[in-house]
Amino acid sequence: QVHLVESGGGLVQPGGSLRLSCAASGSSISVYSMSWFRQVPGKDREFVAALSKNGNTYVGDSLKGRLAVARDNAKNMVSLQMNRPQTGDTAVYYCAASLYEGENYLQDDLNYPFWGQGTQVTVSS
Repeated sequence: QVHLVESGGGLVQPGGSLRLSCAASGSSISVYSMSWFRQVPGKDREFVAALSKNGNTYVGDSLKGRLAVARDNAKNMVSLQMNRPQTGDTAVYYCAASLYEGENYLQDDLNYPFWGQGTQVTVSS
């Protein structure tokens, strides 16, 4: 079982940059596909990006071109870098882990047994 802790959230200026980290413990992330989701009150979780355990990267359609994600299996961490954040990016961002892979599979939050507690990101001037 893997334990996930997100960090790096807070208040971000529109048009600036945002970097989030997810530290894992209890198990190596090398056996997991690692993903980011986000959620605003009253709405379902939205897929942000996934890094499959076989090296593929998938990014949500609304974020393509503004997002970079990476995994460091040696440090047991994943990161998310968002450029030009907008007010619509305000949400709680979650890190999640799944033992499986596949583009469509990883975009469904129901397929993740392991979640971090989330970190609030507020994009505002």
